[in-house]
Amino acid sequence: MRRVASLFLPSLATDRLRRIDAGNGRPPDRGIAPFLDPGLSPGPDDAFACSCPRGAGWRPGARWAQTDGAGAAMRSREEAIESLPVHQRPSPRELGRRSEPADHPFKAMRTDDGGRASLRSRISTAAGTLRPLVTAIQDRQKVVIAAADAGALAQGLVPGMALTQARALVPDLDVRDAAPAADRALLDRLAMLAMRRWTPTAMLDEDHGLLLDLTGVSHLHGGEERMGRRLLHVCARLGLEARLAIAGSIGAAHALARHGARALILCEPCGEPTAIAALPIAALRLDARQRDAARRLGLDRVGDILAMPRAPLAKRFGASFLDRLDQAIGRVPEPFDAITPFVVPRVEMRFPEPIAAAGSVAAAMAELVGRLSTQLRDRGLGVRVLRLSCDRVDRVDQIITVGLARATRDVRHMLRLLEMRIETIDPGFGIDAMQLTAVRSEPVAPAHVDGDLSGEEVVPDVATLVDQITARLGRRAIFRSGAIESHVPERSVRLLAPTESPVDWPMRWPRPVRILRRPEQLDGVIALLPDQPPRRFSWRGDAHVVVCADGPERIVGEWWKRTREAYSVRDYFRLEDVNGQRFWVFRRGDGQNPLTGDLSWHMHGFFG
Repeated sequence: MRRVASLFLPSLATDRLRRIDAGNGRPPDRGIAPFLDPGLSPGPDDAFACSCPRGAGWRPGARWAQTDGAGAAMRSREEAIESLPVHQRPSPRELGRRSEPADHPFKAMRTDDGGRASLRSRISTAAGTLRPLVTAIQDRQKVVIAAADAGALAQGLVPGMALTQARALVPDLDVRDAAPAADRALLDRLAMLAMRRWTPTAMLDEDHGLLLDLTGVSHLHGGEERMGRRLLHVCARLGLEARLAIAGSIGAAHALARHGARALILCEPCGEPTAIAALPIAALRLDARQRDAARRLGLDRVGDILAMPRAPLAKRFGASFLDRLDQAIGRVPEPFDAITPFVVPRVEMRFPEPIAAAGSVAAAMAELVGRLSTQLRDRGLGVRVLRLSCDRVDRVDQIITVGLARATRDVRHMLRLLEMRIETIDPGFGIDAMQLTAVRSEPVAPAHVDGDLSGEEVVPDVATLVDQITARLGRRAIFRSGAIESHVPERSVRLLAPTESPVDWPMRWPRPVRILRRPEQLDGVIALLPDQPPRRFSWRGDAHVVVCADGPERIVGEWWKRTREAYSVRDYFRLEDVNGQRFWVFRRGDGQNPLTGDLSWHMHGFFG
């Protein structure tokens, strides 16, 4: 019999922001959330459970703190110790260090308005210091609430309310920008986690839930109830408020998880009509028109329509109304569109006898490349990074990694790149298995190929040449430069891949062909202040006499990035000496204010 679990996350967006706050800007992948629900007590075999008892205030490192259930119902540490038998009481040495050190008095004080609050003051719900949190989104001409946490809901703030009205009701409201893409990414990660640890079949349920197919897997986790509690506890430790319902149909599980009275609801087999009878009509996943029509007729509960004739309902509300009702009670099956995890393209070949000759390795390599190309073509992918792993009989792997400038599945090109690295393989006493993996792959769309009759000049593809050069000399042997939006010249250049399109350089102020990574100081500079170029200077031991100059071009520091550059100034000049060499030099400071620089001259680049 089919069993479906609906995991509902009512405040996914706000919980994600709380996790970021708890992690100081880095969302934790796992661990105890600061706002863990104390009502969910995990079992001793929980995957994320901690072995230390909670609630008694004992030191986790003491041996007597590991007693099963000791101190769980005690109100004080002394009563817990007195309740133990004499042979189980802690020794005097342990009693002397059973208490935790007291918190520093200054750590509990509130920080200034401009300071950074401590982590405890930002995330402690027990003390009631959390501000109500909502996310806002633009809706036509106004900004409305997209999601709200429990504190905001308790004060009457609901999704869809105007943000101005919410601020009037709650002056100290914590407002963040809504990020639907980040919420969906977190939901996808939870789905993949569920597929790895709980069930191989899972799917997304609207924007705040997951559907898990528990058919044939619940007994592996101790039954449905125990599995449900463990799922809720894992979500709580991740900092996510969750509700779970298990039923025989997707519609019933969806309705119970969102409109049920408890955080964990187990519906008996074939008991869906009774379980959802007391739920509101909105639990049937109806559209707004059907909900409004049912409300006008006084149909508030699902039980009100279960005993009604079906023909009048279909005539008044439409056939989709009955379809949703039948899906909820399990009369009509509903498709389960499970998530398909991405499987890395990989092919493998095992040999009956170990091989060591270069010709045998090349033949096996060609067979693997052909099979991998077929797999990539069937999936519409192209490879960017190839990895060939050769398993030797002595358990020492020989690995070759080849990068490609553009995604491809051309057999000849991939085989040529691997054969260029075949001399690096040491077969040793023989190779008994080989694997070829597309470590990085991308979708490849069909490309239009111009023929000779089109009359257009065919642009040669340099990606093949780039791959051959990098296979021989390395990935950093060939590159191109691109511009970055920055005032400081050494920060305005970055290295790009050979096939990547660079940003156009500004043409108003020309830049030299080569810019030094670090400016080099000049010696023996003769120049007039404040705006005259150098007449003579020495660089790397050679003296240069300037015959032509252009400038200055003044560049100020990026004070919004580095505070020490608030007053820094550089005056750049283009110089040409008697030998025709052209340089790009600058002077620190404007020649008037000492705060702008020390008036030293530096070489920063030279023209071709």
